[in-house]
Amino acid sequence: MKPFILFTLFMSLLISCTVSPTPDVADIQPAQPTQIELSSASGQSLPWWREAIFYEIFVRSFQDSDGNGIGDFQGIIQRLDYLQSLGVTALWLMPIHPSPSYHGYDVLNYYAVNPTYGTMQDFKQLLAEAHQRQIRVIIDFVPNHTSSQHPFFQAALNPQSPYRNYYVWSDTDPGQKGPYGGPAWHKASTGYYYGLFWGGMPDLNYTNPEVTAQIKKVVRFWLTDVGVDGFRIDAVKHLIEENGKQENTPATHAWLREFYTFYKNLNAEFYTVGEVYGAGGTLIRAYGGGEEQMDHIFNFELASGYLNSARGEANSSAISALKFTLAGAPHGNYATFLTNHDQERVMSVFKGNVGQAKTAASMLLTGPGTPYLYYGEEIGMSGQKPDEYIRTPMQWSAEPGAGFTTGQPWIRINEDYRTKNVAAQENDPASLLNHYRKLIALRRENLALRIGEVILVETGNPAVYAILRRSEQQTALILINLSKQPITDYKLTLTGGALRDGEYTLRPLFGTTQTAKLEISGGGFAPFVPLSRLEAYTTYIFLLE
Repeated sequence: MKPFILFTLFMSLLISCTVSPTPDVADIQPAQPTQIELSSASGQSLPWWREAIFYEIFVRSFQDSDGNGIGDFQGIIQRLDYLQSLGVTALWLMPIHPSPSYHGYDVLNYYAVNPTYGTMQDFKQLLAEAHQRQIRVIIDFVPNHTSSQHPFFQAALNPQSPYRNYYVWSDTDPGQKGPYGGPAWHKASTGYYYGLFWGGMPDLNYTNPEVTAQIKKVVRFWLTDVGVDGFRIDAVKHLIEENGKQENTPATHAWLREFYTFYKNLNAEFYTVGEVYGAGGTLIRAYGGGEEQMDHIFNFELASGYLNSARGEANSSAISALKFTLAGAPHGNYATFLTNHDQERVMSVFKGNVGQAKTAASMLLTGPGTPYLYYGEEIGMSGQKPDEYIRTPMQWSAEPGAGFTTGQPWIRINEDYRTKNVAAQENDPASLLNHYRKLIALRRENLALRIGEVILVETGNPAVYAILRRSEQQTALILINLSKQPITDYKLTLTGGALRDGEYTLRPLFGTTQTAKLEISGGGFAPFVPLSRLEAYTTYIFLLE
């Protein structure tokens, strides 16, 4: 597309990168406060990420502050009050480094911010403003590869360069394919280099200790000098290839164990979450298992389960994914989501069905793990590939430019922005936005919904989803009618449970004002019908008291 070609040329001319691993470090003061205290209703000493609710932002598309059609750091600052009102407690910013591409996953300089988004001072102000609102900030970190225009790679084209071994080379083409079917090896003037995703992203060579040393300098800079709270680590399962295997290799796991020790020695409060595409309970265990490698990885299996159950209006996919997750990672210490910047947006998956979007949000925000929301998901923004069109500008209002910009947006705004925007949903108690707000507030207020164990409940009806979340202090029952029709034919059953026997009152938190009595015997119950009628696409949450 011509706009992207022009943008690439512009960025190439605009950005001046230095090969020095530590440019201008002495001139950048740490953001204050670097660490913040988040209140915890649990009263327990838990890592902050166990109770966080994250919000993923593509800076280019969130809010433009200067009318040039491109989102920026100052724009995010302008919208922090909205994010606080939504209830999120942490932000994940997609790549903020200089890059020749619009998305930023091919980095030119790991020690700078993209000048299109603002200055380092702007970014430090964003950190400070977010921290004042009790919102932490992590940034995308791309250690698997650099841009082919990065000074290290440009130097590495010379076989005699000290940077040659920073990348992976072959005299002949090994013929391997990448994960999407394209070639993994690419011809240069002095041989073939390995670039798993495409030729513009040559992979770094982590069998070379100097590469690890460089990456550690980058990590130390952002965590201790700039003051971010952690990283989302891109493509982490592909770091080190072994014997033709391209993902989840023993060498990658070994490298991550050492990396974990390194950044935790800097500060135990620093956090990483890894993109291990396709991961479920088994891989969550593989990346932990007593020898930690990252604090979290994303649970793709559970995301698919939630989406498939909401779209199919049947509980089987979500329950199956929960069973696999509980088998591999019963601790709930992982990241959860519905979709992200690489996937078709939630509302497009559901073909505009707001009821299904609400039930998916309910499963996510009442389920185990640490939830991540993708910007615009809370208002039902749509988007289908190519990737640019699942990263379109945030829809704030019906005004020209959707409240995102007063200028020409970098990419077209979704045509439905006049009716589907924050302003239109702000004061509607039945809106998707307020559904998210209410669920987020309940999650923050109730320990069981944040860190409680998951107990699966039989419902006697495939369109009814039910689980218990139990902590030491609380037990909550989540009950969802996934279907478009009201339901009266269902019965909740729990056998072999570990609940304390006795009679309980179900105090409603969400979806109804009706109370019910529950008799628990032998640790479980059967049959139990807390409500005679479950309304279509409706979520019910009760506390057992």
